[in-house]
Amino acid sequence: MRGAVLVAIAATVGNFLQGWDNSTIAGAVIYIKREFNLESQPTMEGLIVAMSLMGGTAITTFSGPVADVFGRRPMLILSSICYLAGSLVMLWSPNVYILLLARLLDGFGIGLSVTLVPLYISETAPSEIRGTLNTLPQFLGSGGMFMSYIMVFVMSLQDSPNWRVMLGVLAIPSLSFLALTVLFLPESPRWLVSKGRLDEAKLVLQRLRGRDDVAGEMALLLEGLGVGKDPSIEEYIIGPANDGLHGGEPPVDKMGEVRLYGAEEGVSWVAKPVTGQSTLGIVSRQGSMANQNIPLMDPLVTLFGSVHESNLPGGGGGGSMFGSMRGSMFFPSTSSMLNMITGPGNNQVD
Repeated sequence: MRGAVLVAIAATVGNFLQGWDNSTIAGAVIYIKREFNLESQPTMEGLIVAMSLMGGTAITTFSGPVADVFGRRPMLILSSICYLAGSLVMLWSPNVYILLLARLLDGFGIGLSVTLVPLYISETAPSEIRGTLNTLPQFLGSGGMFMSYIMVFVMSLQDSPNWRVMLGVLAIPSLSFLALTVLFLPESPRWLVSKGRLDEAKLVLQRLRGRDDVAGEMALLLEGLGVGKDPSIEEYIIGPANDGLHGGEPPVDKMGEVRLYGAEEGVSWVAKPVTGQSTLGIVSRQGSMANQNIPLMDPLVTLFGSVHESNLPGGGGGGSMFGSMRGSMFFPSTSSMLNMITGPGNNQVD
């Protein structure tokens, strides 16, 4: 748990840098206009301020798909590099065009961090504190704005404030962000699982959760991402626990039997998975036709994890112990089951 919190704080340094940059340019642009004589060029002045936003908007359009291919951590590293390169170029900036280029690089870093940091936190934080940790990007972004305004105010008290230093100071926290992304931040365990790198994902989860047993969370990741699985519906035959299957019915795998218990004392049933080709419609119709005295006879049912509140018909059914279940509390708190009547001109959905 503690590891996940530290990782989230380290990742949100990128949002701190975003807030810092957005506020610094507001104070520095006054001195930029004086040096480059932009009082009569409001378009260029507005372009200097907006260039980082334009760069951020451009890169967010494809940062998500690229992060899906290369991973979250490499993209955060790239964000920190863009921040650092942009701040160093702003510190140099011999003319307005180089300044525009620096602001564009800075915007690339902003766009990547704003897009990927909340995603990264969501994929690394435990569910109990995921919402809380996802407030950190906004909190540190606001904190960066506050710290930047203080710095600009203090520097503005000087006789000749240096706007290059105002903008270039961003290099210090940018360098810290680069060190954290390279040396401290792990890759997202969810992304690792999606790429089949299960051993690495397990090690990352153990580090983030501070415990060795992460099998449950790994199972949830595998299930949620559907790694190595094709969507399928399992078919089962339900019958008495002690009775064998009648001839001509589909083959079953006894190793996959699920034992079901009814309300009547001493009565138990089993659901046996069908391993052969699906014959749901054919077998259902055969079973119903063979037992015309018992309504809704359906020897083969499809289970979606549970069975409908029902009971098995008794007495008048004769030799067949299979059937659709209806009416009482044989299998409580379960999902609905499709039942068919195949008598002449009579079809029902229960």
